Amino acid sequence: MIAAPEIPTDFTLLQESETHFSSDTDFEDIEGKSQKQGKGKTCKKGKKGPAEKGKSGNGGGKPGGPNRMNGHHQQNGVENMMLFEVVKMGKSAMQSVVDDWIESYKHDRDIALLDLINFFIQCSGCKGVVTAEMFRHMQNSEIIRKMTEEFDEDSGDYPLTMAGPQWKKFKSSFCEFIGVLVRQCQYSIIYDEYMMDTVISLLTGLSDSQVRAFRHTSTLAAMKLMTALVNVALNLSINMDNTQRQYEAERNKIIGKRANDRLELLLQKRKELQENQDEIENMMNAIFKGVFVHRYRDAIAEIRAICIEEIGIWMKMYSDAFLNDSYLKYVGWTMHDKQGEVRLKCLTALQGLYYNKELNSKLELFTSRFKDRIVSMTLDKEYDVAVQAIKLLTLVLQSSEEVLTAEDCENVYHLVYSAHRPVAVAAGEFLYKKLFSRRDPEDDGIVKRRGRQSPNANLVKTLVFFFLESELHEHAAYLVDSMWDCATDLLKDWECMNSLLLEEPLNGEEPLTDRQESALIEIMLCTIRQAAECHPPVGRGTGKRVLTAKEKKTQLDDRTKITELFAVALPQLLAKYSVDAEKVTNLLQLPQYFDLEIYTTGRLEKHLDALLRQIRDIVEKHTDIDVLEACSKTYHALCNEEFTIFNRVDIARSQLIDELADKFNRLLEDFLQEGEEPDEDDAYQVLSTLKRITAFHNAHDLSRWDLFGCNYKLLKTGIENGDMPEQIVIHALQCTHYVILWQLAKITESSSTKEDLLRLKKQMRVFCQICQHYLTNVNTAVKEQAFTILCDVLMIFSHQIMTGGRDMLEPLVYTPDSSLQSELLSFILDHVFIDQDDDNNSADGQQDDEASKIEALHKRRNLLAAFCKLIVYTVVEMNTAADIFKQYMKYYNDYGDIIKETMSKTRQIDKIQCAKTLILSLQQLFNEMIQENGYNFDRSSPTFSGIKELARRFALTFGLDQLKTREAIAMLHKDGIEFAFKEPNPQGESHPPLNLAFLDILSEFSSKLLRQDKRTVYVYLEKFMTFQMSLRREDVWLPLMSYRNSLLAGGDDDTMSVISGISSRGSTVRNKKTKPATGKRKVPEAEESSSSDGMWLNREQTMHTPVMMQTPQLTSTIMREPKRLRPEESYMGVYPMQPEHHQAPLDYKQQEEAARQQQERAAMNYVKLRTNLQHAIRRGTSLMEDDEEPIVEDVMMSSEGRIEDLNEGMDFDTMDIDLPPSKNRRERTELKPDFFDPASIMDESVLGVSMF
Repeated sequence: MIAAPEIPTDFTLLQESETHFSSDTDFEDIEGKSQKQGKGKTCKKGKKGPAEKGKSGNGGGKPGGPNRMNGHHQQNGVENMMLFEVVKMGKSAMQSVVDDWIESYKHDRDIALLDLINFFIQCSGCKGVVTAEMFRHMQNSEIIRKMTEEFDEDSGDYPLTMAGPQWKKFKSSFCEFIGVLVRQCQYSIIYDEYMMDTVISLLTGLSDSQVRAFRHTSTLAAMKLMTALVNVALNLSINMDNTQRQYEAERNKIIGKRANDRLELLLQKRKELQENQDEIENMMNAIFKGVFVHRYRDAIAEIRAICIEEIGIWMKMYSDAFLNDSYLKYVGWTMHDKQGEVRLKCLTALQGLYYNKELNSKLELFTSRFKDRIVSMTLDKEYDVAVQAIKLLTLVLQSSEEVLTAEDCENVYHLVYSAHRPVAVAAGEFLYKKLFSRRDPEDDGIVKRRGRQSPNANLVKTLVFFFLESELHEHAAYLVDSMWDCATDLLKDWECMNSLLLEEPLNGEEPLTDRQESALIEIMLCTIRQAAECHPPVGRGTGKRVLTAKEKKTQLDDRTKITELFAVALPQLLAKYSVDAEKVTNLLQLPQYFDLEIYTTGRLEKHLDALLRQIRDIVEKHTDIDVLEACSKTYHALCNEEFTIFNRVDIARSQLIDELADKFNRLLEDFLQEGEEPDEDDAYQVLSTLKRITAFHNAHDLSRWDLFGCNYKLLKTGIENGDMPEQIVIHALQCTHYVILWQLAKITESSSTKEDLLRLKKQMRVFCQICQHYLTNVNTAVKEQAFTILCDVLMIFSHQIMTGGRDMLEPLVYTPDSSLQSELLSFILDHVFIDQDDDNNSADGQQDDEASKIEALHKRRNLLAAFCKLIVYTVVEMNTAADIFKQYMKYYNDYGDIIKETMSKTRQIDKIQCAKTLILSLQQLFNEMIQENGYNFDRSSPTFSGIKELARRFALTFGLDQLKTREAIAMLHKDGIEFAFKEPNPQGESHPPLNLAFLDILSEFSSKLLRQDKRTVYVYLEKFMTFQMSLRREDVWLPLMSYRNSLLAGGDDDTMSVISGISSRGSTVRNKKTKPATGKRKVPEAEESSSSDGMWLNREQTMHTPVMMQTPQLTSTIMREPKRLRPEESYMGVYPMQPEHHQAPLDYKQQEEAARQQQERAAMNYVKLRTNLQHAIRRGTSLMEDDEEPIVEDVMMSSEGRIEDLNEGMDFDTMDIDLPPSKNRRERTELKPDFFDPASIMDESVLGVSMF
């Protein structure tokens, strides 16, 4: 583009005779071209646009006439309507609005321009109006400053950010107005050196404002104005090329046929077009340098996004002028932006360029420079950005395959396994374009061939190779789903897949290996499932969506195609791979997706018989659980009473079960009658048969074979002899469990006799006793199986069984006795709450393997969840949860979520009992510490500190609503006080009770007491105290003094209430607007400000909070050396003393009590202050901050120095604030300013290139 003479940023009123710009400008006139010599006119000659024709002769009517207002016609009877109101209403055609303004401009351009200026001011949300007087005599900056003061302070919103359909439409109308304005004025008015100069100057000045509304609105207007000018420049360029061709054609004619007049007209037209183009380029340069260069790095992400979106349009629309590295660099730099919406605009802008292959040559340098950044954006934390980055790389791949290296492609390939479906689908399309879209030339002649010779055969092999090389074999369903939209024909070519598995390879063709065949079968199964179910795999979708009529038809057609093909092929496939467990397991899942009616309508019964024979053979050959369960599910899918094949399948199933049951009874009789140790072969036969029966019993009702008796004998013998193989016991327990569940289902679904209920009740209770015996088995796997089944049975046969109107099942309700509850709890403590290295359960000595550790942890979590479910549904007593709750902190990483949810559910059931359980867990930990360390333990030890921290965590779980938890908290304190004084000291009353230190733990809950309840608890505490206890000051009595002090804080008298109120007001402001550093304890209520940690916390918060409030002189005294202070001298002023008229609750009231209490409280304050440092340091690091109540961060920066530090060394030209200063403005803390933070523009951590 041609270097432009800069346009002034002042829009002083020009007289018609003036042809020069004001000297007061924000732009340097480098080339001295500000004055256009020889153009003593304000309007260029040229062709008028359609809107301008025939309108200049409307007489000398002024715009203030009866039919005009503010430069445009009154419409729909609306009077005194400003241009802003017309655009906002959006009821008028935009071209008619612009035409009215153009007509007004021709009558009086000053009034029309004033209307346009006020339009931009009002679109920014400003209530001010630029008057003609201001327009004539005030400078640009003065007018903007004046308009800044006219802003409405009540809200930070402005039209572009307001919610609602009207304002959403306003933005599009606003942009449309600017585009139509330039289009209608493109033939003459924009060249008059007045209208465009004034508008560009205004928008440039507003875009540099500190007010966000001005800056946002003017930037959008300037960018849309630039886009409209680019379109004008493009049309001019096309007209110039056409004129040049006409001129060349005319000049090349022979002299006799050449028309000299036409040559002169073409020369004149070309010259005029060239002048117009020069002026348009000057305007574009002014907008680009005055607005874009500054605003593309604005603090507001929306403004940056606008700039990038528009420059993408310019490069795509007028590639000859804009598609070069001088402009592409801005998009490349901004790809490192910290905000996802800006990065997204960069990628969408580039997609429009790479889509046009004709522009590829101009993008080569940019591609090489920023390719790595685009590849890295495929892993962007914003999924929308990652999707567009992959789509952009797909366009780059289509334009030139040599650009992306193998490593670049591999970075995209693995995203087909992403859990986010749009990312995976985009990666699947990239993979398909790279590996599957190319077709060999010789394939064109064999398009109609099918099976192994079809063109898709090699592509299917390629898919298998890719799946195996990705080494994520268990995720075939995700690979299929990723490519489902772009490679449907390939993935649905089941005939080709079947041929590759069954047919022999052609001459010279390499056969598939065993791994490749397994992978192909798995992929084929996933494609069939996707086609039959029509929804993505688990984790890829939000749920099953409603299918359209077209999708339903496609689904039915696919199921028909699948059934017709595999009803014939499946028996052959099973016969070929019958010994391979993995292949057979996948193949046996296919009948689940058949349309079983086709077996009858297609006369395929013989193939059904072949399938049943193959399944029977597989059951006899295999003992693998997965294979047997797959066979069971296949029988279940085929045994559908709705279809005529039911009888045929049911007979085959019954014959198979008959044989298995007879064989099991025969083997079991021989196995149990042997007096000597069981033979291994006999044990294997019993186990394999039991596995088969158990697998079928899972999906089929085998009640008529009476399997309970034989399993009971087997389990009872195992208890008596203790030498039963563990796998036999595990499967016998599982099979017996299925027997009981099927009998319960049968009784529930149909009317049953009393004898049936009694028989089931007896069997269930006998089975529970057997499971209870096996809880003490030496084998861990057996104990885990017995525990899991026992939890399930207790849950099923609890009082919940009668819900839903099933009162007739009341005889079946079973409540575990205390011994059973104790054994279940002991199992949890012995097998769940253990260190990872100690868990050698069923890991076969491979605990060093990370996968086995994760699997073992998952198993332990399931065991804990099963027991916690019993607690939540009150199957076991709630106090058994105390042993679970006390592990909260120690095992938080492994089970914290389960324990926390259990706490929440139990509190919903019974708040008081839950509180008693929490305090019981703390008491248990305290007793364990006493047993380990004795009564003379160090209260600063990690063990005691850990118990206090756990108590603090428990206190946080009660939340902020103290009324809801009032009774629970009071009961918690009651139990805690009783426990603390439960064990008197054998040495006499002069020594503290043995558990007195527990009061230090109990004080963590004092902040949850209401003020009046603190007084009540204090009275209850004094019932346990003697007169001598109240006078003790030794360190061993510190827990009592600390706890008493926590109860007196905010609960004694008016003095404390006043101080607490002051603290409450300050705390309220902080809670609403500040967020202290992570790890600091939050004080949720006013009463907590004087708890055991309150003063220390308040001191810290006061140092960082700009709220002015009265605070005690603790900050200054605590910074001195404590050794130089005496409690009675230095700490008397820190805490408010009790007034003289306070009535002591004890019976021994004396006149001298006031003086004694004053001295006593001073001593307690000293004690409390001494422990504050330890508590604060201990709480500096938090185990799980998500337990704490949320603290809202203050929207204000605490000091101006911090802002200056942010902007230090930055060359940006603006600091962003939301609203301007004003005399009537409210407190700044109530507004949300947008301080310009340079760190928010570019994320330096991800910069792979230098930005500037």
